[in-house]
Amino acid sequence: MQISPSLLAADFAHLHREIEMINTSEADMLHLDVMDGVFVPNISFGFPVLNAVGRLSTKPMDVHLMIVEPQKFISQVRDCGAAIMNVHQEACTHLDRTIHEIKAAGMKAAVTLNPSTPVGMLEDIIAELDMVLLMSVNPGFGGQSFIQNTLAKVRRLKELISSSDSKALIEIDGGVNLTTGRMLAEAGADILVAGSFVFGSPTPHEAINSLKAL
Repeated sequence: MQISPSLLAADFAHLHREIEMINTSEADMLHLDVMDGVFVPNISFGFPVLNAVGRLSTKPMDVHLMIVEPQKFISQVRDCGAAIMNVHQEACTHLDRTIHEIKAAGMKAAVTLNPSTPVGMLEDIIAELDMVLLMSVNPGFGGQSFIQNTLAKVRRLKELISSSDSKALIEIDGGVNLTTGRMLAEAGADILVAGSFVFGSPTPHEAINSLKAL
């Protein structure tokens, strides 16, 4: 299992220390949630923070844009050092164009689906994607409870990927811990985003390792 700790749960008063902790861990990447207060009911951080993290992080940056019109910011996301740019299907009127522009900018392209968005919405583009992120909570806030229907959704997405000869990995974000992580692994998830479980742990390296072992 690959693990992508979510910086949203970090102690921003000690951001350098938190990123160094991830750098020295077995985490596979670092997840960054950008919120605009419009697409989701919260505001997180923007490009000044992303650029600072890009200078500090030795892990690939998985930038998740929970914003309207994410296609306007492809070059800025690339310039901050992101390896993966993740946009919401619900926020992109011309999703195919956006995916190709992300790839042309040199990043991997990922698409996120909200809990109520069916995986069939990606049927005509799944072969183009490097990753699909399924939200297992309603986006906008950390620390929410896991939505159980996500497990069935992972299985449906796995079937769609297999039937389309897609190479897309399945990432899950929201309410991830050892219990839900184990169920997600059994359902076919490839990457777990973990915020509170990692940054709220007294032994975050051990928390990351426990998820990787699933």
